[in-house]
Amino acid sequence: MVTLLHIDSSVLPGEASSSRSVADAFREAWEEQHPEGTVIYRDLAADPVPHITATAWTGGFTAPSERTPEQSAAFAERVKLIEELEQADAVLIGAPMHNFSIPSTLKAWLDNVLLLGRTAGETPSAQGTPVVVVASRGGSYAPGTPREGYEFVQNYLEAVLKGTLGLDLDFIVPELTMAPRNPAMSELVPLYEASRERAFEDATTKAKELAERLAA
Repeated sequence: MVTLLHIDSSVLPGEASSSRSVADAFREAWEEQHPEGTVIYRDLAADPVPHITATAWTGGFTAPSERTPEQSAAFAERVKLIEELEQADAVLIGAPMHNFSIPSTLKAWLDNVLLLGRTAGETPSAQGTPVVVVASRGGSYAPGTPREGYEFVQNYLEAVLKGTLGLDLDFIVPELTMAPRNPAMSELVPLYEASRERAFEDATTKAKELAERLAA
């Protein structure tokens, strides 16, 4: 059986969130291919993980026999998150753009799972695991657009997920999601609709392709 680790981080619920909606489409297609598989789901907006503390941080660099009770407890919470990542055959992350970057809850999850000498370093423990990120955004930050220089979601996640954790990274990017709700963006609605349709198609296609790849 295969395991999918599915992480949502949008503050918006259900269909109000593009990242959640597209991620759900990916997951549905995935589960069709793996009806007997396991999905580990974390909704970081509804149930956030602790932001990293000095106790949890230093616990990762302290020998088990020398940890204080507080360090042991804090580090044990990090280990749960790390093991979920290590046990996953694939990872799905909903990462909407909040103020030009990722939600703080997703950053907290990353801070917890990044552990030098285990998940990061010369031989990252989850190296090669495929990860699909649904990186939604209200506008467009694609190359050549006026706000290209404000794109800190894909750039950051590529550095962390691919460059540090060694994951096999792929993106789905639904953009211009504010167009239907912002009168100033009304002329961009057709582009939003095309982007949304493409994102759902990509989600279904990538889920099936990844499922076939893992089954091979």
